Amino acid sequence: VKSPLAVRALVNGLAIAGTRIVAVGQRGHVLLSDDAGKSWQQAEVPVSSDLVAVAFPSANTGWAVGHDGVVLHSTNAGGRWTRQLDGHRAGSVMVDYYSRETAGGDSKRAAFLEEAKRFAAQGAESPFLDVWFENETTGFVVGAFGLILRTTDGGANWEPWLHAVDNPKTFHLYSIRGVAGDVYIVGEQGLVLKLDRTAGRFRALDLPYKGTLFGVIGNARAVLVYGLRGTVLRSADGGRSWQPVDTGLQVGLTSAAVDNDGRIIIASQAGHVLASRDDGATFKAVQIERPIPAAAVISAAKDSIVIGGPRGVHSQPLK
Repeated sequence: VKSPLAVRALVNGLAIAGTRIVAVGQRGHVLLSDDAGKSWQQAEVPVSSDLVAVAFPSANTGWAVGHDGVVLHSTNAGGRWTRQLDGHRAGSVMVDYYSRETAGGDSKRAAFLEEAKRFAAQGAESPFLDVWFENETTGFVVGAFGLILRTTDGGANWEPWLHAVDNPKTFHLYSIRGVAGDVYIVGEQGLVLKLDRTAGRFRALDLPYKGTLFGVIGNARAVLVYGLRGTVLRSADGGRSWQPVDTGLQVGLTSAAVDNDGRIIIASQAGHVLASRDDGATFKAVQIERPIPAAAVISAAKDSIVIGGPRGVHSQPLK
């Protein structure tokens, strides 16, 4: 339902759709800005479930995910959305897939049938927590208790990937991102996964940290993961080795982006904004007009970011 208060309600995710900024959040609200976050309009959305994340691989085509297992799709830069998936259908998709695999004699996937049945029995309880698309046809959605599905036809059909992830304890999967041609997932207890494209499998990487990680960011020279207690770890060799980065913070780092100048920006749940000009090797605090608790951050224009969080969505100049 459209509301004039939506711009000040909880915003969980931000994405760039061409020159437009798309924000998603509480009660299915989707907000659109065509002026770098100065003003917002509300989109047509077919659900009232809380939305957690949004991704646009191209200017017009995007996806949003959230509670109740919803996956929404837009083909007009976020102006209108249709529902591609929800928790009930996702459960059925998983049970049908692993039933077929088991009937076909694939004993390695038989164990996942029971897990799929548990997801189906929960109905719409398990949320999707992030979405990432490589292009307009191929992408992943990830979520609670190791939930992961993949599509190669723009969301017309979804295939569960429970069997293709090194996550035996079914940790929550909080974020998935592509960095310099590689794809990473992060989650609970220091879980970092990297896609082995040849094997068609996400393989676990060894990290010197066992706390929860909320996100991943990087460029062609380095990949960074970040999470609780101001933690940032950096790898310059594709995830084979990791070094801690001192942030000077002890609060949760909840979102990151690369700005128009190539700086890596990380924001905290307490309103801190950090920036790195050396590919994440070091970070410095950035002065902003006022601290805003962040659930999402994105580069809006030169020397400007947009922050989304429990206080809504705000444009902030970087000093």
